[in-house]
Amino acid sequence: MVTELPKTDVVIVGAGWTGLAAAYELANAGQRCVVLERGGWRHSATSFGAPEEHDELKYARRKGHMVDTPVKTLSFRNTDAQTALPMRRLGSFLPGKGLGGAGIHWNGQLWRPLPSDLNMATHYRDTYGADVLDGLTVQDWGVSYDELEPHLDFFDKICGTAGTTGNLDGEQVSGGNIFEGPRSEDYPNPPMKSSPPQELFRKAAAEMGYHPFQMPSANVTREYENPYGAKLHPCTYCGFCERFGCGYLAKADPIICIYDVLKDHENFELRTETHVLRVEKSADGATATGVTYIDGDGREVFQPADTVCLNAYALWNVHLMLVSGLGTPYDPASGQGTVGRNYSYQTLASASVFFNKDVWSNPFMGAGAMGVSIDDFNGDNFDHTDLGFVGGGYISATQTNGRPINYQPTPPGTPSWGREWKQAVRDNYLHHIGLTVHGSSVSVPQNHLDLDPTYVDDYGQPLLRMTFDFPENDRRMSKYVLSKAEEIARNMDHVTEVSTSNRAAEGSSYSVVPYQTTHNVGGAVMGTDPTTSVVNRYGQMWDHHNVFVFGACLFPQNLGYNPTGPLMGLAYWTLDHMKNDYLANPRPLMDA
Repeated sequence: MVTELPKTDVVIVGAGWTGLAAAYELANAGQRCVVLERGGWRHSATSFGAPEEHDELKYARRKGHMVDTPVKTLSFRNTDAQTALPMRRLGSFLPGKGLGGAGIHWNGQLWRPLPSDLNMATHYRDTYGADVLDGLTVQDWGVSYDELEPHLDFFDKICGTAGTTGNLDGEQVSGGNIFEGPRSEDYPNPPMKSSPPQELFRKAAAEMGYHPFQMPSANVTREYENPYGAKLHPCTYCGFCERFGCGYLAKADPIICIYDVLKDHENFELRTETHVLRVEKSADGATATGVTYIDGDGREVFQPADTVCLNAYALWNVHLMLVSGLGTPYDPASGQGTVGRNYSYQTLASASVFFNKDVWSNPFMGAGAMGVSIDDFNGDNFDHTDLGFVGGGYISATQTNGRPINYQPTPPGTPSWGREWKQAVRDNYLHHIGLTVHGSSVSVPQNHLDLDPTYVDDYGQPLLRMTFDFPENDRRMSKYVLSKAEEIARNMDHVTEVSTSNRAAEGSSYSVVPYQTTHNVGGAVMGTDPTTSVVNRYGQMWDHHNVFVFGACLFPQNLGYNPTGPLMGLAYWTLDHMKNDYLANPRPLMDA
């Protein structure tokens, strides 16, 4: 028996960054908002306090803050010719669970898209010719950098982003990222500190003609109050950012920055331990009528609503659409349909740099966004003529942590255990830095998401099936940009050895087993053409005008940056149009 509740104005699926931002903005616009969160309640001040939170075994190795695969998982294969198998343990990516979602255990690396990222297809064809994107399904986002900039700026202020401006109102500023799009205002806070090895990276990169700058960071560098009235404290450089919550209230997260100033609002209600099964549709299928979920007591509940917002993790948004019959599923054989189309990921490579005893740093003093970066090989910041690929990535010397279980830097050839291994860890622990190549990922016809025909979850619903392998474009891109990182590494002072790792360029197939990044994107992409996009440029579904979609599932392909900044810029863009254009007159905001 299904329990039907009184109707609300808006039902929001997911209580992470986008879900809580939607609830804040819409509740303050007079809309009654019910937020449904699969995980439990938690709070940064009480749930993430040291020393308990600084348990590397519990949270980094056993993934205490991540989704439980017996409850929510997917199946995976590299190609359509293979049979997908369920992902029974978390590996390549780590979706969150509970209030705050994955915004709790992120590193806080907060980037903006390049202007050319948002019109990638048009830009590359205009610059390099019509055939440069042959074999790819790269497309424009449907929204420009200038349109998003006020919303990107607002999210910087919500987080108290720390950094050095490189482009202020179109004027390049020395010391910042000169390749970034124009900012209307400076960063809210000054940049993070850097370690001696990072300064050697900065020096070598600058001497080679590149343009190093401090990585933009949501690890706040001084006392700060955001536009909502939330207060954050300066980072302590404790080295427990990624995979951990921040009990110091120093890493911006959705609980500190939004929930605390929203929780008592009369138009806001949070329901935790709620597993949403499907979005319900009207008899004619034109609109959504609400969502059905299983509550913490195992009861099936229908929550009617005038507007439905999908704010879950990128993969789970797509899954919810597919099991609900929202939109048309993508068929890679015919190229028809849109839901599940243009899934892409992130292409990572790295270099390990070892120094002699003249250079040392305490790696246990780190932060998730403590890094020195160059953007010279990201996007189209460099000439792609005759390179055989599009896209790129930033290169960073990062010092996120020196935790005892996961951080044991040893040179190539070191035994994996025993006396020699122990001695190598002692010799190199203080004399090492890692360089990361954080590369883009293009969309191709064969990479997609759909429903698994064999495996179902505990609720009898088909699992989401992921079909993905590294596109040849990305393999070539990653090899090229890593070669530039290695050149910088070998030009750094006091270096004794450099080793590199690049699964994509080495020809290996993508695997869901080793961790890589939680930057899954696409599958419900935005655009201006309903034959190639699930939602219009405002995040509104073409087929169901009262369903709005948020998050990285909107990206038509992945850019060379971490997705949080772009997806939150899009979220505030969508919310602006919902408040000022849609709610007073519900209708399609674009003609199909």
